[in-house]
Amino acid sequence: QSMDSTLHYIHNDSDLSTNSSFSPEEERKSKVQDVVPQALLDQYLSMTDPSRAQTVDTEIAKHCAYSLPGVALTLGRQNWHCLKDTYETLASDMQWKVRRTLAFSIHELAVILGDQLTAGDLVPVFNGFLKDLDEVRIGVLKHLHDFLKLLHVDKRREYLYQLQEFLVTDNSRNWRFRAELAEQLILLLDLYSARDIYDYLRPIAFSLCADKVSSVRWISYKLVSEMVKKLSMASTSTFVVDLMNELVEKFCRCHKWSGRQTFVFICQTISEDDCLPMDQFA
Repeated sequence: QSMDSTLHYIHNDSDLSTNSSFSPEEERKSKVQDVVPQALLDQYLSMTDPSRAQTVDTEIAKHCAYSLPGVALTLGRQNWHCLKDTYETLASDMQWKVRRTLAFSIHELAVILGDQLTAGDLVPVFNGFLKDLDEVRIGVLKHLHDFLKLLHVDKRREYLYQLQEFLVTDNSRNWRFRAELAEQLILLLDLYSARDIYDYLRPIAFSLCADKVSSVRWISYKLVSEMVKKLSMASTSTFVVDLMNELVEKFCRCHKWSGRQTFVFICQTISEDDCLPMDQFA
């Protein structure tokens, strides 16, 4: 009976008025699908009801957020309309733990939904997470490459202007945040052109190389060496020459010993990873 009524609703879906204001009955029909028993999905969707969270379990919204990508995968992207409102409700939940859970899985959801739905429904949520608490931003940061590689090239370039903001954290002692940024930038080198790398990623890399925490600096040496490698392979060779000149000026001739030490470590990494032909390195 449940399946028959479900199919009946789906069959009648095409008869819905084109008017943008749906009646409660039409709104209910928009949440109907034929993959799982409808009662089960309705029960899941009701978990975001604030009154439930207060009377049943304060953690219920977090559990709901945790399992949402699995529910989306089960229903398929053709039934995303059933989950969209619930996802947006969870993404603006007052508890940061709920938003953090979604931030850690947004890249997985993007794979399930495909590029069109991602651009329309997930990118605005992603942008909101970028401005959230550090506990939420770290979820986005840890999978930054995984998410950005799924976007169209033009949309991806828009985030170049925001990468600098990851250097600023609520707590300056949160060095793991900066270490993760350096790790992600290494992966992001493959997604951007030589000019974008030189104009936008280079200043961030140099800033990370001068970080107060050695763990951040060590990852940053690897980042700079990979940057040298990427730019040396570009058809426009002036970028790598300009970069090397800046390395000499900024670190080799630095009045602080730590800066000169940084230059030596970067040279070591470039040499070990064969990032440059030896004659050019010399």
